[in-house]
Amino acid sequence: MSAPSGAPAQATPNQGPNQGPVPKVPAGTPSETHPRGSLLVALKGLGPYLWPADRADLRTRVIWGLLLLVLAKIATLSTPFFFKWATDAVAEGEGATISSDAMSYLIAAPVMLTVAYGFSRVVMAGLTQWRDGLFAKVAIHAVRRLALQTFEHMHALSLRFHLERKTGGLTRVLERSREGIETIVRMLVLHLAPTILEFAMVIGVLLWQFDWRYALAAVAMILAYTVFTFVMTEYRMGIRRAMNESDTDANAKAVDSLLNYETVKYFGAEKWEADRYDRSMARYERATVHTHTSLAWLNAGQATIFTIGLTAVMALCVLDIRAGRQSVGSFVMVNAMMIQLYQPLNFLGMIYREIKQSLIDIEAMFAILGRAPEITDTPGAPPLALNGGTVRFEDVRFSYDPDREILKGVSFEVPAGRTVAIVGPSGAGKSTISRLLYRFYDINGGRITIDGQDIRQVNQQSLRAAIGMVPQDTVLFNDTLAYNIRYGRAGASEEEVARAAELAQIDGFVRRTPKGYATEVGERGLKLSGGEKQRVAIARTILKNPAILILDEATSALDSHTEREIQDALEGVSRGRTTLVIAHRLSTVVGADEIIVLEHGRIAERGTHGELMDKGGLYHSMWERQREAERARETLKAVGEGTDGEVIEGQVTEGDVAADEDAGVPATAVAAPSGAAA
Repeated sequence: MSAPSGAPAQATPNQGPNQGPVPKVPAGTPSETHPRGSLLVALKGLGPYLWPADRADLRTRVIWGLLLLVLAKIATLSTPFFFKWATDAVAEGEGATISSDAMSYLIAAPVMLTVAYGFSRVVMAGLTQWRDGLFAKVAIHAVRRLALQTFEHMHALSLRFHLERKTGGLTRVLERSREGIETIVRMLVLHLAPTILEFAMVIGVLLWQFDWRYALAAVAMILAYTVFTFVMTEYRMGIRRAMNESDTDANAKAVDSLLNYETVKYFGAEKWEADRYDRSMARYERATVHTHTSLAWLNAGQATIFTIGLTAVMALCVLDIRAGRQSVGSFVMVNAMMIQLYQPLNFLGMIYREIKQSLIDIEAMFAILGRAPEITDTPGAPPLALNGGTVRFEDVRFSYDPDREILKGVSFEVPAGRTVAIVGPSGAGKSTISRLLYRFYDINGGRITIDGQDIRQVNQQSLRAAIGMVPQDTVLFNDTLAYNIRYGRAGASEEEVARAAELAQIDGFVRRTPKGYATEVGERGLKLSGGEKQRVAIARTILKNPAILILDEATSALDSHTEREIQDALEGVSRGRTTLVIAHRLSTVVGADEIIVLEHGRIAERGTHGELMDKGGLYHSMWERQREAERARETLKAVGEGTDGEVIEGQVTEGDVAADEDAGVPATAVAAPSGAAA
């Protein structure tokens, strides 16, 4: 069955972690250490997209586009000739005594030449627009493929990369890079190539119709104009870069603030967020004003240089007319040709500015494309061959930072179809284990195997296809309930989606909503409660039907009543699967086949709940502390109304309870409210 619109496409075993081939960086793409690159490097990278080997239709469009380019420029240069001939035809009849037939000819000739002049301009415009229309598909196809490549490469990069970047800044890079690529393609093909061709043809005509002095004056003007434009544009690049940086910073702050809308409201921080955003926009304002001011100086200088060149060429023509070497029509022709030359000259300045600015815009994209993925498949890596799903950690060592080791020789096994829980104080390395099993990071020492296969030696996509995750903080896509559940398996039927929702105990909620499965969940699922989001996460995991299940503190953020309901659903999902439970609340792992207690990156204790309680060690103290915290919370709830929120001497507060629930604090008795039983 075909995948639903917008749902993730199913991948084959030899695909990368983004459910598609890991993109190859085009030859010539600058490395991360040289992100700005050059125009030649950009051209080398764009080449395969403008002349795609697998698209004969697009290559045909390129050929026709180049042919129309030449024809359009020929039509462009013919117009001054018709202007000259029409002027000379009119001038020839002035002051002469002629017959009526001759008079008719002298009237008709200029009129016909004027009509031909107008027709040549129509032909020129028509050919130019035809060329642009033909090439549009080629240009936009190149933009689409490059944007897709950048997007895929972002997904291929490691979790470490994404944790170091701001989401708003990253999306802004993608947006601006797409616009920059489109600008470069458009400027190079639709403007730069025609401009260079027209320059060459104009110089040739000046040498042919006039003499070397005209060509020299035109060349000198073009060189001065070009040098001035390049120097000024280089100066303006630093201003443009500062403007982009302040724009990215402001955009990132806006996205970050809006994503944390509720937090802003909780702390009444609207003014603080507005001031913070305004400071970024003030920097953007200063840089933008500087950009426009420097542009005004650039335009004024260009106009001055061109006017000097135009005046020089026309003065030469006046002298030649007085000497009898040129006609009045030649004066009109050279004026029209120079004015006509101003348009591509003006385009030259714009082309250089736009290309340089676009290179600045896409330098961040070049840096991303030049950054090799931290986690890659070995060449020819086979798909994971499941045979039950036994997970084994063998003397695993890992650190996010070389100076701070997180896991220090951890070894354990999760037998196929069994449940193993990992508990311990905050910062002990519990959640790191799930990230390593998913291979978001590679370990520093030891190995991790599934059914005896080192996960570094198998294909990442097949590895992740075999594992299901229900995280503590479920983040949903800003789409419908159906889309978010179906994300577990693209192509699932409506009946399968409904069955998964029923098993996850969310079908009752769906039936109560007016739109059912078409209900929008909002940004990051904020329209749903914590329990509803967790049930959606369970439903899509059921739909994925993985052999291995990871429950990473899946209920720790929920209230006790909701936790019990979610726990029932999780027990149903984990039945018969290899299950790794990472838990904060020990009451949720009492039934595990084995409980592993981590402390400071090492296994401190292991065994069943009963065995660990009998030992009277770290697990026992953690259990007692959580039990005391629960009793203190119940006492607080009972006496809270009587104290009207006041804290009396010796009374435990909710902050104390929360702190005492953190198993990383040494076990001590929780103070009971005055007069209350502990």
